[in-house]
Amino acid sequence: MKFSITRLRAAFGDMRAMEKLHVDTHTESIINDIENEPFAISETNVMYAGLGELAGYHLLQTVIVGTFHIKTFKGAQLKIKGTDFELNLNSDMVELESDFSNVSNRSITKIDFEIEEEDLPKIAKSQIQSLELSAKKELVEFSIVHIIKDEEEE
Repeated sequence: MKFSITRLRAAFGDMRAMEKLHVDTHTESIINDIENEPFAISETNVMYAGLGELAGYHLLQTVIVGTFHIKTFKGAQLKIKGTDFELNLNSDMVELESDFSNVSNRSITKIDFEIEEEDLPKIAKSQIQSLELSAKKELVEFSIVHIIKDEEEE
């Protein structure tokens, strides 16, 4: 019978060893359920984004996966810098809280931003140069992700 040091330490109650053995199904299921494709990337975060509508209001729905972690009652702002425009969007809710996973050491933050109907056409990867997400004392700069499909995938 084979025993690993990690399993032995976990059996004796070592929290770090138990975390290593734990499968982080909660975080992984949230990531797998993200409907949108990667939109932008920073050094340590990926932003998934897509447009949505709720009761006649237009939203830019984002999910940030990575080191960005926030708990605030003051909302968040997203500055979108484009070729010949700049949009400043506010989150639709002021109370925001990230979900954190000790096992994968990353956070998942869902934020919806209010957007005017006339600004919807500006939310295209080809027109955006960069994005800045700010909340509390956090500031994350994102650049656009351009996914190139292989000929085999088509």
